[in-house]
Amino acid sequence: MGHQASQEQKKPNWDHLYGIAAADEGYFTTAQAAEAGYSGPLLAKYLSNGRISHIRHGIYRLVHFPPGEHEDLVVIWLWSEQKGIFSHETALSLHQLSDVLPKKIHLTVPASWKQRRLRVPAGVMMHYEDLTAQSKKWIGPVPVTSPVQTIKDCVDASISPEIVDKAIQDGLRRGLFTQNAISKIRTSNDQSI
Repeated sequence: MGHQASQEQKKPNWDHLYGIAAADEGYFTTAQAAEAGYSGPLLAKYLSNGRISHIRHGIYRLVHFPPGEHEDLVVIWLWSEQKGIFSHETALSLHQLSDVLPKKIHLTVPASWKQRRLRVPAGVMMHYEDLTAQSKKWIGPVPVTSPVQTIKDCVDASISPEIVDKAIQDGLRRGLFTQNAISKIRTSNDQSI
């Protein structure tokens, strides 16, 4: 009897699905839907009756959810199986350390992903590195590299010195990092040259 119950599908729970989607600007993945008891056929029914929309492979959105500020980033983060962290110029922008809009969305994923065959979304620049928990912060619904990690990434990637210097001055003025932390970045970068 217990074995039969474990094979039964979970009963769909709209509140659970809504809670998942609400945390991600109205978006959710197929796996998250399954966690809330929604099978593929049930998702297809919700697609046909207009309650959800299909965004990209494995990612959906609640149709009547209000638009969010970082929707484009949420979709990319969900695509990365919630492992990606926005970095480099994208992180500069999210931390409001630069008013230059990045040409691409920069996403750092675990180093092991370098071996994976990925269909990277258009407009996304991938970086591969295992970041520590201290290197990550949240801005709204998306993870982003910490301000000091962002500066390090931009220095390492040879981003325009004018952009980096302005970001450093703004970050120091706002107390986002210390001069000591910036000196360590510059010292380690000088040693790698």
